[in-house]
Amino acid sequence: MRLRNQLFFSLSALLTVALIGLLLAIFSVLHLTKQQSDAMYRNLTMVEATLSMGHELSKQTTLLLSEVLDDEALQESDKRFHRLLAKAAESAMNENDRQAVTEVRRAYDRYRPHLYTPEMVRNQLFTHDQFTRSLAAVRDRLNNVQMRYVNAVENTERQTRENAWMVTWLLGAIGLSIVLIGLVTAHSIARRFAEPIESLADAADNIGKGNFNVTLPLPSIHELNALIRRFGLMAEALREFKNSDIEALQAEQQRLQAVLDSIDDGLLIFNPEGRLEHFNPVAQRQLDCKHSHLGELPSHLLHQEALDEQMQLILRGAAMDTEANDLSINIDGETRTLAFTMTPITQGDDPVRGVVMVLRDVTEQRTFERVRSEFVLRASHELRTPVTGMHMAFALLQESADYPKDSREADLMRTVDEEMQRLLLLINDLLNFSRYQNGLQQLELAPESIDELLEQALHRFIHSAAEKDISLECELEAGLPRVALDRLQIERVLDNLIGNALRHTHIGGTIRLQAARNNEQVLLAIADNGDGIPYGQQARVFEPFVQIGKRKGGAGLGLALCKEIVQLHGGRIGVQSQPGKGTRFYFSLPQ
Repeated sequence: MRLRNQLFFSLSALLTVALIGLLLAIFSVLHLTKQQSDAMYRNLTMVEATLSMGHELSKQTTLLLSEVLDDEALQESDKRFHRLLAKAAESAMNENDRQAVTEVRRAYDRYRPHLYTPEMVRNQLFTHDQFTRSLAAVRDRLNNVQMRYVNAVENTERQTRENAWMVTWLLGAIGLSIVLIGLVTAHSIARRFAEPIESLADAADNIGKGNFNVTLPLPSIHELNALIRRFGLMAEALREFKNSDIEALQAEQQRLQAVLDSIDDGLLIFNPEGRLEHFNPVAQRQLDCKHSHLGELPSHLLHQEALDEQMQLILRGAAMDTEANDLSINIDGETRTLAFTMTPITQGDDPVRGVVMVLRDVTEQRTFERVRSEFVLRASHELRTPVTGMHMAFALLQESADYPKDSREADLMRTVDEEMQRLLLLINDLLNFSRYQNGLQQLELAPESIDELLEQALHRFIHSAAEKDISLECELEAGLPRVALDRLQIERVLDNLIGNALRHTHIGGTIRLQAARNNEQVLLAIADNGDGIPYGQQARVFEPFVQIGKRKGGAGLGLALCKEIVQLHGGRIGVQSQPGKGTRFYFSLPQ
């Protein structure tokens, strides 16, 4: 049966019972009211008639006592008494009442002849015992009837109260019956609807937990039956989809596992709580990882407390804003050096779902870099003295030689002088770079004005820029604080960056020197609209001996030296570039 039909029939039955009860109550009230109204009317009519008859007796007595007898008034009073008597007889409610009225009639008939006695006899009526007894008998009979009906009025009133209570109890019983029937009906409807719905909800919970093998009820209600059948079809479709999806996920997981296992670097995956949940075979060899390490924090695994704080920053959406120090790991008595990076796992605007930590064994690389740095330092130091002596000797030779300016010999002398100067600059750069890398360079820090620093840098290059028709501009944020720095070294960084910008900016271009506050740091930048740097080479611009672009300058140590100077100040340096549209080198200094 359809749901609407069941609801209609159930509610119709309830309303029918309520309507029948209401009609019975109304009928009972009206019937009792009519009965009581009729009884009260007859009682009051009888009382009124007896009172009027008593009044007529009193009037007749008064007429009999008057000096002049008014026969017409006496006869009229007699007629009214008979009419009232007839009215009382009609209003009699039962046989006893009619018998009482008959007794009044008989007593009046015995009294009535005294009304028409001769005038000479009338004067002795009130001293005549028979007249007195007749009048008293009529009055007694009237009082008897009157008291009967007064009592009847009281009985009627009492009966009315009893009937009212009876009707009240009847209405209460009917209302209670309707409420009970309604509760039974509602409970029946609720049970018939709730049981399949609760079963359906339990099935939905099981499906939500991944259990698609559910048993569904088949109620007699057409709509619920159709809904549950469709729900069953959906569960079946989800079960099939899950089976196929699980197979696809397993295949994808196997492919992903193969990719992770084939990566040459160690790979650690941490969950959103910052605890280890996966490692690849390379990381297992690097760190001697075991399955018992799953769920541990990075500090327990790598023995560095700072990693936990850095992990939490990345999980909150921050990035690694400084180059991380290498990790020193001792495995089986052998110390290995590992470089690492942390990358958040995100999808769209969702919160960070975890962190991927990549470990790269740089033990041999760091050893080579250290040997190279020591060699460069020693070689540049050893070469500086003889090359300086050669340059001085050549300068003396150049002064003593007297060749015409346009001769080939003079041109060769100038070329040798320029190359020797270039060689000296290269040796000095190598020496300075080696000192920074080996921690031999000491900074002479003093509070300096950033505004003054950039304005002086602009004046140093204003003429070189004018020769190439390049515009130099200063963009300074107001109210920049003074910063503790080594002025000579920072000027070296600015000169290198501005020189590179001039070399790679076309005629008519613009170079902007910028400075602004960035949280607890001051950010300086050199931006141009020149050639730009290819995307594939931007990550290598700060490596030593690397030269980018077609317009090459020195030995490729300038940007590497800038990086060492900035890092020694506690800052960081970076680049933003779009090929063909310009480059922006920036570096930060702590306040």
